[in-house]
Amino acid sequence: MSHKEDNIQEEKRIFEELLQVLRRLRAPDGCPWDREQTPQTIKKYMIEEAYELYEAVDSDDPQEVKEELGDLFFLLLFLADLYRERGDFSLSDSLSAIKEKMIRRHPHIFGNIKVSGSEDVVANWQAIKGQEQEKKGKKRSSLGNLPLALPALQRAFRLGERASRVGFDWKGPEEVVEKLKEEMSELESAMNKRDSEAIEDELGDVLFTLANLARKLDLNPEEVLKKALNKFVKRFEKMEEKITGQGRQMSELDIDELEAYWQEVK
Repeated sequence: MSHKEDNIQEEKRIFEELLQVLRRLRAPDGCPWDREQTPQTIKKYMIEEAYELYEAVDSDDPQEVKEELGDLFFLLLFLADLYRERGDFSLSDSLSAIKEKMIRRHPHIFGNIKVSGSEDVVANWQAIKGQEQEKKGKKRSSLGNLPLALPALQRAFRLGERASRVGFDWKGPEEVVEKLKEEMSELESAMNKRDSEAIEDELGDVLFTLANLARKLDLNPEEVLKKALNKFVKRFEKMEEKITGQGRQMSELDIDELEAYWQEVK
C-alpha cells in the first residue's frame, strides 16, 4: 500500500471516529447542550468558527489553522447530522451532490471542453451555474446569488467582479477615481443641503465606488480595510499608553494635543 493510500485510510478511520463522537454527544444519554442544538442555534457558531479560521489563515500559523479547521469541520458535520436526524438528507447526500457539482463544473477536466486559462474556467463555471439555476426555476443573473449575509464591503467587491465578467466595468483605476470624485461631489452637495436620505444614498455610492477602485487595483477592499483598522488600533493603543505613562488622561487633552501625540507615535 502506498503512502498516499495509507493517508486515505487514516483519514477514513478518523472521520468515522469523529462521527461516532458526534453521535454519542447527541445520543439520548448524551450531552444536554449538544442535544438541545438545532440548525438555527448552531449556525451562529459556524460563522464564528469560520471567522476564527479566516484569522488563523491570515496569521500563517499552521498549528492554529489545523485547530480552527477542525472546529469548523466538526460544526459542519454537526449541522449535517441534525438534518439526518430529521430525515431531510444525509451527509452522504450532501457529499455526493458536491462531488457531482465539481465534476459538472469542470468539463475541461472531466469532459472534452478545452480552455486556454483560468478566465475560460470562470466563464464556463458561471455559464454552467446559470443553467443549473434555470433548471431549479431560479432567476438567472450575471451577478449570481451572493449571500446577503456577506460583509457589505466584500459583497460590493464581488458584485463589481461579477458585473465585470459581462463587460460592465471601468477600463482602469483612473476612470474609477474620476467616478469617485463625482460621487464625492454629490455627497458634499447632499451634506450642504442637510438631506439625510440623500446623504445616506450618496455615501453608499462612495463606498461602493471605493470597493471597485480596490478591485481595479487588484486589492480586496475587505482585506485593505482590515489592515487599516489593525494599524489604527495599534497606533491608538500606543498613543494611549504614552499619554497614561505620563500620568495624563486622554479625555483631559484637546484635539490638538491628541493630534501631536498621534503624529509622534506614527
